[in-house]
Amino acid sequence: MTLLTVVGKKLAKEGVTFTYMGPISNCRECKVKTICFHLEKGKRYKVTGVRGVVHDCSVHEEGVVVVEIKEVSQDTVIQKRLGIEGASITLELPRCNQRGCPHYRLCFPMGIDNGQKKKVKRVKEKMECAMGHERVKVELE
Repeated sequence: MTLLTVVGKKLAKEGVTFTYMGPISNCRECKVKTICFHLEKGKRYKVTGVRGVVHDCSVHEEGVVVVEIKEVSQDTVIQKRLGIEGASITLELPRCNQRGCPHYRLCFPMGIDNGQKKKVKRVKEKMECAMGHERVKVELE
């Protein structure tokens, strides 16, 4: 089954990945909003095909284009004790003020909220934590 959505014309290229952040208020009156609103907030998607159909959009100045997409996994860093392949976990974002840490973006990935439920697809490597916590890098579904 092909999954469809619309993205801004400038982003409508095969291989582009994006994180769906949820509907915005400007979209309430959009005639094609249902093609976006079925996506899952916080999930990453990759454009696999461009259909070329363009629609007017109040958010994207050049309009939006219908594209084929697929879900892609997302890496993050979690507590070591939660790093079990196949496990369904409730994400607990760390208490951290080390914005200069090279792993900060992995600990606070775009689109993922505290308390969100995810499945661990694969455990990767142990990560050094500036706060001294035991953490591992995982791939989430």
